[in-house]
Amino acid sequence: MAQEQKPLSRSEREARIKDKAGWVITVLAAMLAVNTYIASGYSGKVLTNTIAANNMYSFYQAKSIKKYLMQLQDDNFKAQNMTECSAGKKEFLAGKMKSYEEKIKQYEGEEKDIMEGAKKFSAEQEDFKAHGGQFGQAVMLLQVAIMLSSIAALLKKPALWYVGLAFGLTGIVYMLNGFTLAIKFLL
Repeated sequence: MAQEQKPLSRSEREARIKDKAGWVITVLAAMLAVNTYIASGYSGKVLTNTIAANNMYSFYQAKSIKKYLMQLQDDNFKAQNMTECSAGKKEFLAGKMKSYEEKIKQYEGEEKDIMEGAKKFSAEQEDFKAHGGQFGQAVMLLQVAIMLSSIAALLKKPALWYVGLAFGLTGIVYMLNGFTLAIKFLL
């Protein structure tokens, strides 16, 4: 024989809402803590890569200046070599010009390597920003979800709890997308 269920009293319904909201708040708070930890890691990586990229660009500029100075000196020796001077001086200038041309080629190669390294840091930085942005959105949504669920429990309003639940689920989607960046329209 099926037992008939009698309708819940108001206090029983309110107790259920508080119980559900309490569990949801606990889970969302745990998700928020993990999410905040991960988001701060990405923020640190963005900062570290920004500094590394800036250092590489500064190093590139220093090499460019050295190369330019070598080119000026090489041009100066070429100009001196065109004037009338002794054979010994011409030989000395030719040796210096060859040395400067080799240095210029060396600096050009180093500049290329440095620029590739700087671009690599910049690309990583953009990737870290994309991940961190998703985790940042998740933090905000999870905080709103916790707040709405808390208010729902205090005011005993199930509709508000469902809205909080929707915010929480959306926050979890953003958090998961922070790992994979699979959902492009969220970016």
